[in-house]
Amino acid sequence: MYSQDKKNNSEKSKEKESIRLQAFLAHCGIASRRASEKLITDGRVSVNGKVVYELGTKVTQDDEVFFDGKKVQLENKKRYVLLNKPAGFVCSSQDEKGRAVAVDLLKEKYSERLYNVGRLDMYSKGMIFFTNDGDFAAKLSHPSSQLEKEYIVETSQDVSEDFAKNFEKGIRVENVFYKCQRCEILKPRKIRIVLIEGKNREIRTVLESQNIGTKSLVRVRIGNVNLDDLKPGDSRDLTSSEVSGLLNLCKKRALRAGV
Repeated sequence: MYSQDKKNNSEKSKEKESIRLQAFLAHCGIASRRASEKLITDGRVSVNGKVVYELGTKVTQDDEVFFDGKKVQLENKKRYVLLNKPAGFVCSSQDEKGRAVAVDLLKEKYSERLYNVGRLDMYSKGMIFFTNDGDFAAKLSHPSSQLEKEYIVETSQDVSEDFAKNFEKGIRVENVFYKCQRCEILKPRKIRIVLIEGKNREIRTVLESQNIGTKSLVRVRIGNVNLDDLKPGDSRDLTSSEVSGLLNLCKKRALRAGV
């Protein structure tokens, strides 16, 4: 009886160790879970010598997983990194147009394979997180997290108080509804904007719809983490309290949303 119980426990243990392929790739520092799903469906991932397209595929540490022909392994150390991205860098693992990639700024300092959590467009500057922890990336990227993201924007024309109020109420541009959490006029051509959703190029699009050009856009805060005096191109590890603070904010928002 003992032998049978031991066998059953062993089988259950192996079942627990198996995880979905996209989660495995995320834990290996290849890409976020969502981005890893596309890598799989694009046929760039193989398991034990066979290309896999099914997102439901499960693997264990005993399986040999390859991405673009290179074997990948689980990262032993979890990394949570804050980068002050300069303008001119794109947020992706690689760029088919040959443009500079933000993650390359971390390669001399970190040996782990890291990927960005969220994005900043090529011409925007400021803080962006990088990690090799798929769970962390998934929680921060989930729509229910609604983490506040704060930006300081310098414009080419004066910005009125009416614009600030309208942006807080919501502005529709080409059938897309944009709404910020807060918009504060610091100077006639300098504003502070806080978003919790952050559609692609949202701030630039809304300003352009009002014939206002964007000279500089810098993200200075995400949730409980501030950019402070970190110089452009420099990076640092997030503290354990910053990581736990971010996750707690995500959890609170998700509970409120009933997710």
